[in-house]
Amino acid sequence: MPGMWWVVGVVVAVVLVTTYLTWTAARVDRLHSRVESAARALDAHLLRRAAAAAVLAEERYAVELYAASRIALDAEGDEREAAENDLTRQLRITPLDPDDQAAGAVIGASRRLGLARQVHTDLVRDALSARRRPLVRLMRMSRKHERPRYFDIDDPTLDTRTGLSVS
Repeated sequence: MPGMWWVVGVVVAVVLVTTYLTWTAARVDRLHSRVESAARALDAHLLRRAAAAAVLAEERYAVELYAASRIALDAEGDEREAAENDLTRQLRITPLDPDDQAAGAVIGASRRLGLARQVHTDLVRDALSARRRPLVRLMRMSRKHERPRYFDIDDPTLDTRTGLSVS
């Protein structure tokens, strides 16, 4: 019977290690799925802001703003960040009156975009941090997920009085 305690101890240790590994793998999977969801939400907010900017540009006959918004709507892949930064620069030099319905839509879309970008950045940071843990790397728990990337654009929040960025 004294040898039985060793067996029970080993079984308990194996169960605890297995539980911890399963929990860690599930956490890594959850973080990556949340990053993917945040990336989709960020993409939707980018499209909404570009569409609202195009409507504003059509109302004001602002050719440069319209071109920047169309480029941002059509951009894909690596050129997306540059196109969004160009659109942000164009919006900063455009005077925006919050009482104007089209300008209010752009201001609101820019605020929501700023929040979506912050959520995405926080989740990417957390996922990358989880991927760097030695146990996760040793057990290759993140191998089925693509490495998350930051979406690096200027702060899209706009000042309603001058059109300049609020930082």
